[in-house]
Amino acid sequence: MAPGLYTDIGKKARDLLYKDYNTHQKFSLTTCSPHGVAITAAGTRKNESIFGELHTQIKNKKLMVDVKANSESDLLTTITVDEFGTPGLKSILSLVVPDQRSGKLELQYLHEYAGVNASIGLNPNPMVNLSGVFGIKALSVGVDVSFDTATSNFTKYNAALSLTSPDLIASLHLNNHGDTLVASYYHLVKHHSGTAVGAELSHSVSRNESTLIFGSQHSLDPHTTVKARFNNYGMASALVQHEWRPKSFITISGEVDTKAIERSTKVGLSLLLKH
Repeated sequence: MAPGLYTDIGKKARDLLYKDYNTHQKFSLTTCSPHGVAITAAGTRKNESIFGELHTQIKNKKLMVDVKANSESDLLTTITVDEFGTPGLKSILSLVVPDQRSGKLELQYLHEYAGVNASIGLNPNPMVNLSGVFGIKALSVGVDVSFDTATSNFTKYNAALSLTSPDLIASLHLNNHGDTLVASYYHLVKHHSGTAVGAELSHSVSRNESTLIFGSQHSLDPHTTVKARFNNYGMASALVQHEWRPKSFITISGEVDTKAIERSTKVGLSLLLKH
């Protein structure tokens, strides 16, 4: 099987530890037509501020067009073409209005033993990014490099290693110009209940600081999942997610600093409706 893209390395552990946790109020409503058109209206309340977004997606065979408008008057347009001239090749063109320098052209290629992603900004002095993963599903290595043509400097060079078995995935990342080392693992304990555990250890060489976070998830029934996590600074979080109709979810999550429980509790609510 193909090793995937660079962003896929460690994704299982990241999803377990971070996905769907929030301390804000979110609402999203999606309507779909049988002709490949989907419209999503979303709103988020964070502290005393409210942010809105309207998202339209149109699919027609191998072509997909995404248009997003938000409450900050930004308009993001993304055009994606699958199987662009050859099997496994995908092209993505994106542009944010009114930022005329935001245009970007991206190519993704998936092969049995490699996954490559290349992008370049559509401006006079573009940022160029190249990432690649090589190997097989069980063992793969990857690199991620960005080059700023305006300054002729490498702004990013990262590397990663992934080990995968049917029940366990381990990964190692070297980020921030070699300053940050991130090790993570994901273990699927029980297939039938979706019970899984995971952990991530991040160490900064320059600050001589480490962050360790543990997490777990379990399906109470086919439509209800609970998750929890805890880090070495005493921050604890938990969530309950219920699929009350197909592809429609309600998620309640909470976060507390165990060293200051009386003043640190936060609760978030997310409601996603699709029909």
